[in-house]
Amino acid sequence: MIPDTSAQDRKISAPDRPRWRRWLWPAVAALAALALLAWVVTGWMGGSRSYDASRVRIAEVKRGDLVRDISADGKVITANSPTLYAIAGGTVTLKVVAGDAVEKGQALAVIDSPELRSKLVQEESTLASLEAGASRARLDAQIARLTARKALDQAQIDHTAAQRDLERYERAYAGGAVSSNELARARDGLQKAQIGLQAARSDAGLQDQGAALDARNKRLLADRQQAVVAELQRQVEALTLRAPFDGQVGQVQIAQGTNVAINAPILSVIDLSEFEVEIRVPESFARDLSIGVPAQVTSQGTQFPARVSAVSPEVVNGEVTARLRFDDGRQPPGLRQNQRLSARIVLDTRKNVLMVERGPFVEQDGGRWAWVVDGRSASRRPIQAGVSSLGFVEIVSGLKEGERIVVSGSDQFGDAERVAIN
Repeated sequence: MIPDTSAQDRKISAPDRPRWRRWLWPAVAALAALALLAWVVTGWMGGSRSYDASRVRIAEVKRGDLVRDISADGKVITANSPTLYAIAGGTVTLKVVAGDAVEKGQALAVIDSPELRSKLVQEESTLASLEAGASRARLDAQIARLTARKALDQAQIDHTAAQRDLERYERAYAGGAVSSNELARARDGLQKAQIGLQAARSDAGLQDQGAALDARNKRLLADRQQAVVAELQRQVEALTLRAPFDGQVGQVQIAQGTNVAINAPILSVIDLSEFEVEIRVPESFARDLSIGVPAQVTSQGTQFPARVSAVSPEVVNGEVTARLRFDDGRQPPGLRQNQRLSARIVLDTRKNVLMVERGPFVEQDGGRWAWVVDGRSASRRPIQAGVSSLGFVEIVSGLKEGERIVVSGSDQFGDAERVAIN
């Protein structure tokens, strides 16, 4: 039998551990978690920056038809509105005022140019003198021809007479009626007559050529002077400015009785029968514009077909000026100078292509990069952009339908590869 020893048992308590050892492992775990978080955040922040979402614009890549068109507000201008200039200096007398309706050939202004009129009188006097000289040379040529012809005729008669005398002396010598000396003298007379005839013929030809040459030279001088006088007469006639067509007087650039210099602008005439629409388009579309490209002009809700008639080679403030001419003269009724109209030019249509809203990113790096948005961050990705319209740009490669990209504001990202957008 085992004796009961419970009365001898004593309760022994564990010794107290130091308080710091109670928090050792939790602290180690917390420090490890903080280190891991710091490593992750440091790695993420090493390649990223944070930007305010209100400072960027994001658009979704979609698939559809990309219509490359140009829409712009334009103003009505006349297709033909020449400015008339002073052909010479003088005092101007205006016959019309701005806004007057005029007919073709109507006198609009007259320039009084004493200098030009005096020069015309002098040249006309010179012409009269040269005409008289040419007439005299023509008469002298006729006289010279007659004189030479008379001398030739006389030489012909003398030759004929000498030939007959020789024949008579030859018959007389055969009959013994004349001596050999007399026969020889008759032969000498015929030879002399032949020489005289040849000389008369040559002289007649030379006289005719000389007289004709002198007359022709003086005629040429007179004709040249006639051209000078005709030009001066044209200039004097041009001192009266006339309407080149039926239309309306535009801007009058001088006052009544003004003394103007040569080539000074006087007034303009507007052709009301044909108008054009002047528009300004962005420089990026200038290379796609050419003469003959179809367009549409809207006036009071009605569309009128037109075509590009001119494209300026000069870029002003990033824009190029173009003109649209209505097809077959079918222009809207009641058009006025400087009236505002809207115009649209359709360049081409791309069917079923990836496209995204156009923004500054197209011009940055030549449209070779895009910032693709994923949640609250965006990463830089190479892309290939195609043609563009005013509102959209074609995406050839690098993006998929449904992806979102930063189309505006990415210039602030700098050279970062990834950024946070909050």
